[in-house]
Amino acid sequence: MRHSLLRLWPLLVLLWLGACRAAGPENPARTVAEFFNKYENRPGFRATTYEPNFLTRIVLGRVSRMSDADAVQALTAVRSIRALTFTPTSAGARNLTERGLLNEVDGLLRNERYEPLNTQAAEGAAGNTYRYSVRRTGDRVREVVATSRVQDVPDSFILLAISGDFTQAQLDQLTKILPGMTGEITK
Repeated sequence: MRHSLLRLWPLLVLLWLGACRAAGPENPARTVAEFFNKYENRPGFRATTYEPNFLTRIVLGRVSRMSDADAVQALTAVRSIRALTFTPTSAGARNLTERGLLNEVDGLLRNERYEPLNTQAAEGAAGNTYRYSVRRTGDRVREVVATSRVQDVPDSFILLAISGDFTQAQLDQLTKILPGMTGEITK
C-alpha cells in the first residue's frame, strides 16, 4: 500500500500545482463582470458605473443636436454603462494592452457567445476605432460591449459594457453615437 501511494505522489503534486495556477491572479477572465473585478483595482485602471439618471443628462444635452428618434430612444433604453479604462503607468504595463487585455477580452466574448458586430469604421474624436460585440435575446439586444483606446493616450484601453433593451435600429444609432460620448463617459 505504501508503495502505491509513492507512485501517486507525482500525480498529486501536479494536481495541486494545477489548482494553485487555476487560482492565480493572471488567469483569463471568463465573463465581462470577472474582467471588471480582475482589473478595476490595479494600477493604471479606473472602473466607473453610470446609471440612467447620468445618461439622461447626457441625452438632454445632445437632444438638440439629434434629429433621429432612434438615437434618442437608444440612449434612453440604456440601463447602465460600466467603463473600464487603462492608461499604462510603466513601460512594462504598455505590453499589457496588446499582449493581454485585448486577447483576454476577445477570448471571453467568444466563450460567452457574444456576437461581433461588423460596423463601419466607428471612430471617436481622435480616430480611435471601436469594436462592438452584443448579446441578444431574440430580436432585442440586451448588452453591448465596446473596446477601444483612451483618446490621445498610446497603449491605452477602454472597455464599455452597456446594458439595456435595444432594437436593431437603436443599436445602429448607439454604435454611431457612442464614440463621440466616450470622453464624457470615461471622465
